[in-house]
Amino acid sequence: MSDNNYTFENEEYKKAYRHTTSHIMAQAVKRLYPETRLTIGPAIADGFYYDFDAAQPFTPEDLEKIEGEMKKIIKEKLPLERFELPRAEAIALMQERGEPYKVELIENLPEDAIISFYKQGEFTDLCAGPHVDSTGRIKANAFKLTSATGAYWRADSNNKMLQRVYGTCYLSKDELDAYLARQEEAKKRDHRKLGRELDLFALYDEGPGFPFFFPKGMVLRNELEAFWRAEHKKAGYEEIRTPLILNEELWHRSGHWDHYKDNMYFTKIDDGDYAIKPMNCPGGMLSYKRRMWSYKELPVRMAEMGIVHRHELSGALHGLMRVRCFTQDDAHLYMTPEQVPAEIIGVIELVDKMYKVFGFEYRVELSTRPEDYMGEIATWDAAERALEDALVTKQINYRVNPGDGAFYGPKIDFHLVDCIGRTWQCATLQLDFQMPERFGLEYVGADGEKHRPVMIHRTVFGSIERFIGILTEHYAGAFPLWLAPVQVAVLPITDRVHEYSQQIADKLEELGLRVEVDTRSEKIGYKIREAQLQKVPYMLVLGDKEAETGAVTVRSRAGGDLGSVALDDFIANVVAERDSRS
Repeated sequence: MSDNNYTFENEEYKKAYRHTTSHIMAQAVKRLYPETRLTIGPAIADGFYYDFDAAQPFTPEDLEKIEGEMKKIIKEKLPLERFELPRAEAIALMQERGEPYKVELIENLPEDAIISFYKQGEFTDLCAGPHVDSTGRIKANAFKLTSATGAYWRADSNNKMLQRVYGTCYLSKDELDAYLARQEEAKKRDHRKLGRELDLFALYDEGPGFPFFFPKGMVLRNELEAFWRAEHKKAGYEEIRTPLILNEELWHRSGHWDHYKDNMYFTKIDDGDYAIKPMNCPGGMLSYKRRMWSYKELPVRMAEMGIVHRHELSGALHGLMRVRCFTQDDAHLYMTPEQVPAEIIGVIELVDKMYKVFGFEYRVELSTRPEDYMGEIATWDAAERALEDALVTKQINYRVNPGDGAFYGPKIDFHLVDCIGRTWQCATLQLDFQMPERFGLEYVGADGEKHRPVMIHRTVFGSIERFIGILTEHYAGAFPLWLAPVQVAVLPITDRVHEYSQQIADKLEELGLRVEVDTRSEKIGYKIREAQLQKVPYMLVLGDKEAETGAVTVRSRAGGDLGSVALDDFIANVVAERDSRS
């Protein structure tokens, strides 16, 4: 590898660099705590981790010691040497070193697998690589161990709880400091914290993974859904609703049974086996199949705000970002083969239009045929070409994600970039030639014969719950006016202006604005601070002078004191801001 490739612009080098740092951490742990047993330690999106079977949980003080030992290993500039062993010798080596998890990993490898190891000094690890050539490549002032937490071996709660140590590393201290600053900012924006403080939503132990939305959270949710419905109506979609519970046979027919049954909930009705739906697709198929369609009626675009349930492991649950019950803003489009290019482009344009309202930039990935796919390779190749051609036509930069398509078709994923640079996969567009075949979907063509439609599955928000979590963190709870649960706080200075305050509130509410009047016997400074903490976009401070003149003194969440303004002028401005969704 030339020196020009030793940058994080080179994804291969970044992965190798971070993977090597995880090995340095494991070597440091073995030096400090020799009784610790090794498991796995991959590179991940923002750094690396390693899982250890340790005698006791690692403390912050332990992490400091491990960091210190890692710096010594880096200073030693140990070369990383790769070697291979036959299965029996590999098992014997790991048994000799007292590494039972490594033995288990080797035993589970395919018979024809190449079994490779990497050695650095006294430390040897079972590993496929890749790695950099020396521990000295790692910058000693540009890595940080960030946390230690529990993790089950092989992510199975029936197995032993291990200690997972997370870390990150960069090529310079400045890059590391910038990352750590972003992480601190992310903590302040944590949607779980803001959800409680702003009285929007919460999750309770009585329903793990099943979120509660409170009145203010429902305002936010309803505004998002109203926006979604308005934009989909303009784009030619019709809304449907399909049942929450459907017969188990349906999931065998769709192919979801083989891929999702471990994440599904089941029930019995009248001695029959039923499943609570983990996705909306099969219900969408039955909705299309309710009658015969003519080619003149296609494309048919059916959209659904569908509640789905998936059994996620308790350790994977995370606020609104990973839940067990959520609402997908699904749509299923049915079309002739000739209509496929235009429909793909139409979905891309709708996603772009809706994301721009929130100020989001996004990155695009094209995911291709996975190993456990349905259908013929020729059909998959055609579907992948259709998606790629649409991206080229729209002049969208994208990267290919090999083998990460859905089991029934390739897909385009849209990754939002929030205001502190984090990415979130939300919208998806999946081109499907398989489901119409499995469900026997048909339309009558121009030749009078029956034909099979092509299908697109797609979402824009992805999950309403997760999108609200993302928005809460993106805006740090300071939602734009059109989304804000309370848009205007009316703050009377004295009891004498309560009647005037209520008159103004009534006038604003007649125009559809969301208003709260704070009539508590508190000082005006306290009321202003409370409204600021609740992140209300506008505050109207009203005293005797305002009541006499019919004016309002306006404070903005962002701009502070805006002074005295004629009420009609304030109303005109705030209504225009709301209606433009600026």
